[in-house]
Amino acid sequence: MASLDALLRRMLERGGSDLHLTVGLPPKARISGSLAAIEDGTVSAGQMENWLQEICPPRRWKDFLERKDLDLAHEIPGVARFRANFLYNHWGQAAVFRQIPSKILSFDDLKLPETLKKFCHLTEGLVVVTGPTGSGKSTTLAAMIDFINTHYARHIVTIEDPIEFVHSNKRSVIVHREVGEHTASFADALKGAMRHDPDIVLLGELRDLETMQLALSCASMGMLVFGTLHTNNAPKTIDRIINAFPAEEQNQVRTMLAGCLAGVVAQLLCKRQPKGRVAVHEILLPHEALPNTIRTGQIASIRQLIEGSGAEGMVTMDHSLMARVKDGTVAPEEAYMKCTNKALFAPLLTGNGAPAAAH
Repeated sequence: MASLDALLRRMLERGGSDLHLTVGLPPKARISGSLAAIEDGTVSAGQMENWLQEICPPRRWKDFLERKDLDLAHEIPGVARFRANFLYNHWGQAAVFRQIPSKILSFDDLKLPETLKKFCHLTEGLVVVTGPTGSGKSTTLAAMIDFINTHYARHIVTIEDPIEFVHSNKRSVIVHREVGEHTASFADALKGAMRHDPDIVLLGELRDLETMQLALSCASMGMLVFGTLHTNNAPKTIDRIINAFPAEEQNQVRTMLAGCLAGVVAQLLCKRQPKGRVAVHEILLPHEALPNTIRTGQIASIRQLIEGSGAEGMVTMDHSLMARVKDGTVAPEEAYMKCTNKALFAPLLTGNGAPAAAH
């Protein structure tokens, strides 16, 4: 069977984004949203171990055997970088490799909403970029950091597991730290970052309670903190942060979050017509009514706040999906699957599941 790098190259040639390796199955790649085999023959346990051990430093390999899970980066020089996740499943060792574009894509390249630039001009607060795994959160954050790097002289510390996008210093000074390689945990790195005089901290993931506590503290102390969560809209993101804390601390957390939340960007990837994928967004910006809404726990009314603030650049996910259906980028069925208010999109579907004309 082909070498690991040969499989990764083949996936890229076919326009794939992720390589999935499991013992007993052929190597598969995600191409335009669907999994397809890219090699005949199935992967053996011995082949899998050879592939994984070949690209893994001995110390990290020992960690993987003990913990049964490992994140690391792999690079084919001159071709691409990949974020690798090693895991164990029912059949033994397995892995997923996601391509990290070697070129950091700009706002224009990604066709991101201009509104997101408002977050790049901030000097303090917590900005959370959310969405399911594989929705492009890291790519969007990289574009935002690149915009800041191009326009402002800031000290930026990124804490990731593993490091994905490597930024070269333009006007800003950027320090990349990798969990497991340069620091023991997100929390340890964040405690260290507080002493490094950063203007901006990028957290690859708000992974646990301690990391969330420290992120809120940094944002309250006057730093601009970017972090990611796996939620799919703004109200759920705020709920997730508050509910991560013990009940007796939640009132205090609401007060802290009300004081420092600078915005939420929720992102979903949809199948684009006729091929490829397109990102759609829900955007919550700072608003005079937002702190009180969070402080009093009226999270459900954030939806109305976003809907009523379109002129400022806020937008709900359903509104973004409807705009993509109307311009023909996304099929009505795809939007129906991803939307919150099914009744809004049901009239666009015909009885047999074929799309009706969008008006």
